[in-house]
Amino acid sequence: MTCRSIRFPQDMDTAHLLAWLGGRKDPGDAVVTRVRAILDDVKKRGDVALRDYTRRFDAPDFPSRIAVTSKDIKTALASVPASDLDILREAIANVRDFHARQAEQSWFTTQPDGTILGQMVRPVDRVGLYVPGGQGGETPLISSLIMNAVPAQVAGVTDIAVITPPRKDATLNPYILATAALLGITEIQRAGSAWAIAALAYGTKSIRPCDVIAGPGNIYVATAKALLVGEVGIDMIAGPSEILILADDSANPEWLAADMLSQAEHDPLAAALCITTSPKLAKAVQAALEAQLPHLSRHELARKSLENWGAVLLVDDVDQGLELVNTLAPEHLELAVTDPFALLGKIRNAGAIFMGHHCPEAVGDYFAGPNHVLPTLRTARFSSALSVQSFCKKSSIIAASGAFVAKHGEKIARLARLEGLEAHAKSVECRLKLK
Repeated sequence: MTCRSIRFPQDMDTAHLLAWLGGRKDPGDAVVTRVRAILDDVKKRGDVALRDYTRRFDAPDFPSRIAVTSKDIKTALASVPASDLDILREAIANVRDFHARQAEQSWFTTQPDGTILGQMVRPVDRVGLYVPGGQGGETPLISSLIMNAVPAQVAGVTDIAVITPPRKDATLNPYILATAALLGITEIQRAGSAWAIAALAYGTKSIRPCDVIAGPGNIYVATAKALLVGEVGIDMIAGPSEILILADDSANPEWLAADMLSQAEHDPLAAALCITTSPKLAKAVQAALEAQLPHLSRHELARKSLENWGAVLLVDDVDQGLELVNTLAPEHLELAVTDPFALLGKIRNAGAIFMGHHCPEAVGDYFAGPNHVLPTLRTARFSSALSVQSFCKKSSIIAASGAFVAKHGEKIARLARLEGLEAHAKSVECRLKLK
């Protein structure tokens, strides 16, 4: 059997299910120690450290120049087939249209006494986007670049740097450069892993420090971002990817298996789960997984993922399945049921929800418009997809009038004294003398 077959809750109750899946999230002390040392090294040695790490792990003959030239970008753009560029343009347009609807405006309200209150929304000054290189740079994560760059641009960020690991020959995949060109991004740096994140946070001679760092990566990238919380803004601390499918007997088991495998091929720690009320469907999905798996180019990786973190869970009824969905709070949730809209109102926790039999996760990952940078490891209980707001900051505006202070000053002073803050109280009371 390719993955676990679980009769819930008889075989595994909620507590044991959460404990099992929770095993994917701990990087271990060794990783944290190594990443902290890398951060310190880049902070001290800057570009020298970046070149040393890049030559050691990515490109043995990496040159002294870290940045990509405008000539490199133009050459890459010319090398990508026009049909692929058209697809990229359409995907970018879809993502931009969706995120344009998220944009918030500054606002002000006035009171009868002349007091003005409001909120000013501003983009951060500079953003650094990390783009994984994929397998040796030959499977570029162009969708990650689009999904991170577009909401930053819609937010109004004009200073955006992209950093991505080079291939063995020190070049970057032309699709990464072409996508950046279509997005209007001209600053592209060559570095990967935790040392790239350190460069974006601290700055080096070649790379100016950033205010917000966004973009997915391996455990070293995720750990580096986690360690830098408080020094820079980050999009989220993302863990291994995951999919959860809630299916009834109207679902196609071949399609469900394909969707589970689309997650399993990502990472050995990726989780692919299917919850169903149908014993027949549960068996059919297991059979379809076994049949489809050998035909994947990443079949060994996907098999490891499914064996360790995959499961088909059989539940008594849809309500039990829904409660399990809300407990697991998946990154990607597919509602492969006859009437998904009848269930939508009962979903409390999910990063993105894919409705019906004709909406596989890949539709959202690449093309539809919503962002594919989503909360993982149950963090959808309290966090959301990457958005325009991820690249904005909000300042409260308070313009109190003399009439406001005259009316409320004594109350404000009383509250200050309740906290033992006499100077706070007097700073208000000195203005009351003007009454």
